Amino acid sequence: MGIELVLLLVDEPSLKMLLNHTWSELYQGMEKGQFRDQRPAFDRRLKRAFDIDCEAEILDWMDSIGGVHTGSVLEVLRTSSVGSQGLLELMKWASPGAWEVWEGRAFLYLDVALGRTIADSQELYAESTWQELIQRLKGIPEGEFAESVCLDWMERRKQLGETLDETEDPKIVPTYEAHDRATRALVYTITLCDAAPSLVGVLGREHLKADQWGHGLWNLRQYLLD
Repeated sequence: MGIELVLLLVDEPSLKMLLNHTWSELYQGMEKGQFRDQRPAFDRRLKRAFDIDCEAEILDWMDSIGGVHTGSVLEVLRTSSVGSQGLLELMKWASPGAWEVWEGRAFLYLDVALGRTIADSQELYAESTWQELIQRLKGIPEGEFAESVCLDWMERRKQLGETLDETEDPKIVPTYEAHDRATRALVYTITLCDAAPSLVGVLGREHLKADQWGHGLWNLRQYLLD
């Protein structure tokens, strides 16, 4: 299993609601499940942790920094050396879901979408790369992009001398279907984010430090400085 690239959709009003609570209000609310009715509705085409799991992650993080804290949650996060991690946990709660894909497959999808080769991980996660990607995928039918990716994937297999016969490789069909689902979902996610003013896409990577998630004003480190 590879490392996953994550495009997390964050509902800004929901996030701000959490950040404006006091530390004790947030803790007690998460502990008792009192915020569940205010969490954004889960989009079943995306991936999201269950309410109880999200609450547990937030509470574990709050316990980990210890101490008695006054003021709003945002104020506490800004004074903590690990505030970005807490912010990321709150963003996951304030989200209808995320698009997730193995990083290796993300290179293929962006190569096709942008018509060029993505050189490395730095370029894969760069703000300029994703700005270009969003412009390229706007208005494209999901099926059209999915088909172009799947055809490119099959051509690459041919060039490598690998079979496309499912009787010789039983993984062919499941892999094709996985590419089809993932690329359709990528177009869907970008379209959804573009259509909903309250949603912001925050790009990250599995095991990446929280303060490196997001671009520009929505980079988590920068968000806590503003």
